[in-house]
Amino acid sequence: MPDVNDGNDDQREHVPSRQRRRFEGISSRAYEHPADRSALVALRKLSGFDTVFKALSGLLPERSLRLLFLSDSVRVSDDQFAHLNDMLRDACYILDLEKVPPMYVTQDPQPNAMCIGLDEPIIVVTTGLVELLDEEEMQAVIGHEVGHALSGHSVYRTILLFLTSLALRVAWIPLGNFAIMAIVTALREWFRKSELSADRAGLLVGQDLKASMRGLMKIAGGNHLHEMNVDAFLKQAEEYEAGGDLRDSVLKILNVMPRTHPFTTVRAAELKKWAATRDYQRIMDGHYPRRSEDKDTSVTDSFRQSASHYADNVRSSKDPLMKLVTDIAGGAGDLGGKLRGKFGGGSGGSGGANTGNHGTPEDGA
Repeated sequence: MPDVNDGNDDQREHVPSRQRRRFEGISSRAYEHPADRSALVALRKLSGFDTVFKALSGLLPERSLRLLFLSDSVRVSDDQFAHLNDMLRDACYILDLEKVPPMYVTQDPQPNAMCIGLDEPIIVVTTGLVELLDEEEMQAVIGHEVGHALSGHSVYRTILLFLTSLALRVAWIPLGNFAIMAIVTALREWFRKSELSADRAGLLVGQDLKASMRGLMKIAGGNHLHEMNVDAFLKQAEEYEAGGDLRDSVLKILNVMPRTHPFTTVRAAELKKWAATRDYQRIMDGHYPRRSEDKDTSVTDSFRQSASHYADNVRSSKDPLMKLVTDIAGGAGDLGGKLRGKFGGGSGGSGGANTGNHGTPEDGA
């Protein structure tokens, strides 16, 4: 498999010094989370789907967003943020994305990045993110956003932004806001899975798991790596999943529902888990699905794989609610006793999770 520094591509004038593998013709199915992949395969099979959504472009604020970034942000090029432009072309080359999407740097101290657009994706990174991450960490983040572009996530992200804005405008209409928010909630659930997919794409581009972990840790705790530890950070994810009782399980659901991104510790744990799989190693060895085969992909098989993945997650989960679901499915006997135990029995309410609604700031990238 050719590496990035083979010197055979006209657009490869400036690349980072470390060699990385290139995945020629790779399909986004190679790295997509099963739930994300099944939804995308089904949508791609719908005749006229792209036409319908392009017709919506007149209703969506895409043109306005493009003009806003063009007029009030800095477009990455060989003349502006040249090192980011090198990373962008590098990421597109590795994932074999033929057309390099435009990228902008916008002034915002909050570390963040996004990929939006219906007709053509555009990538936006904030100054907070650029100032926070080193070169290897930033390479993974840009790979993350290029992964969104390759999967076609930008279309649905744009729609999600539009519907979220629309929900605020029609909040006074009886049931109107409820109907839109039901769609927004479903889109957010899908989008959280798409973020896990993009994290995998970022790892394929950066090809440095430690850098990906560092980037997620910085997004969670700022530029204080000397104060942080990867193993301790990942242990937080284990404690989050297994800790508490059924009350905490419900609170976890309520906390994550307004978010477009999974929690950062969860993302780190999921990415490390995927990096240890045979699937990841096969991709690195050059064995992966190709874009040329996408049209022959079975929707039924994709949904079956997604269902199997969720079933495995429920069975292996340490979360109290998921364990209860497994017990019920397995015909557990003393259900009443289990419920009392899961809800903390008569031990009182001390030590419960904080239920205050102080907002849920989104993860960057």
